[in-house]
Amino acid sequence: MYVDVWWIWPVALFVFTFVIGVISPLSGVGGGVLFVPIATAFFPFDIDFIRGVGLVMALTSSLSSTPQLIKRGLANLRIAAPIVAVSCVMSIIGSITGLWISGEFPEGKDYITILLGIVLFIIFGIMATSKRVEIPIVEKQDKISQKLGISGSFYEPTLGQDVEYKIKNMPVAIPIFAAVGFIAGMFGLGAGWANVPALNLVMGAPIKVATSTSMLVIAINDAAAVWVYLANGAILSVIAVPSVLGITLGARVGAKLAARARPKIIRYLVMCIMLLSAVVDIWKGLQGLGYIGGG
Repeated sequence: MYVDVWWIWPVALFVFTFVIGVISPLSGVGGGVLFVPIATAFFPFDIDFIRGVGLVMALTSSLSSTPQLIKRGLANLRIAAPIVAVSCVMSIIGSITGLWISGEFPEGKDYITILLGIVLFIIFGIMATSKRVEIPIVEKQDKISQKLGISGSFYEPTLGQDVEYKIKNMPVAIPIFAAVGFIAGMFGLGAGWANVPALNLVMGAPIKVATSTSMLVIAINDAAAVWVYLANGAILSVIAVPSVLGITLGARVGAKLAARARPKIIRYLVMCIMLLSAVVDIWKGLQGLGYIGGG
């Protein structure tokens, strides 16, 4: 006798995203970066729906934290404004491009799955090699940053004083964020994996300002990109609702565990998971194209 068990997948999604939510605050990796590649590799959902929900998840987490970060003076609107002016447009173009490839070409979804695996290898490389500088010293600003008056200060409790900072290399940073915005929109990935190193190492923002401003950038970019997926019917509530609930509840648990956990070990575990997902996604895409047996 046939039994309808459609509810198994929403429940599995809730459990899966809850685990991602717990891991994210401990590892410093956004939920969307984990959700999209793993769900693409191991869940039987269309990649367009997975990418759409990935953006919704990244948007949910960023919107929940950004107002408080701005209030505390950590998320800098002056830094974000010139960045999102470019990256926001590119995230929309990336979303349109990804959905166009999926819809126009029979093998489009398989090619996007392969590209996703390649992007994961790039993210893995960035995570493995990038270093964080708590408070970089910026001796000279570029002309754009000077004219826009991009600087700021925040209170650092460990030092017991306000920390003032300036930004550099805006002409270099803008094309970087344009590329990241395109990738985020096309694959439904949160962009913290690239935003934070760019803000911290390229632009010289203190690490707390970099992580906080990254959340602000993600909130604006993903809010624009997600409408493209909504307009094309690529966001299903049966996938989105359990995923958002799971990652939201899991993030609260992860935030409480962060003080007692060993972030470095968890970060290495996440990198291994991402590497495995990259291999599986590329394999799945090649299989769909018929280059590997079973497609």
